[in-house]
Amino acid sequence: MKLHPKITVGQYAITGQGPGYVSVNGRRLEHSLIITPLQLDDTWPVARPEDLQTEHLLPLLDFQCDVVLLGTGLRQRFPSPALLRPLIEARIGVEVMDTAAACRTYHILTSEGRAVVAALIVEKPTP
Repeated sequence: MKLHPKITVGQYAITGQGPGYVSVNGRRLEHSLIITPLQLDDTWPVARPEDLQTEHLLPLLDFQCDVVLLGTGLRQRFPSPALLRPLIEARIGVEVMDTAAACRTYHILTSEGRAVVAALIVEKPTP
């Protein structure tokens, strides 16, 4: 899927997504990442939804966002409520969806100027 955002200098936009990758500002990334309009962390160590731990979500508290989009790979998989508790207690909205849907939602929310962070698990499709 190709997205056509208006890219402002210094901003990070998701410009494409498909099985096994997410493109940010035209750069294809084949691993999980955290993205906001102003920051990109392409070293997020979560390779599979079942690897997700509370410590992987704690850095999201530092982004001063209204909502976290959690992309859980090729399909939607809900983490346990205990994993999300720190975000919920900080009154940050959490939306869990497959990574493709999270990319589309990120695109829409950033175009509206919303304070959003997306934590995207990039899974490689199984042959």
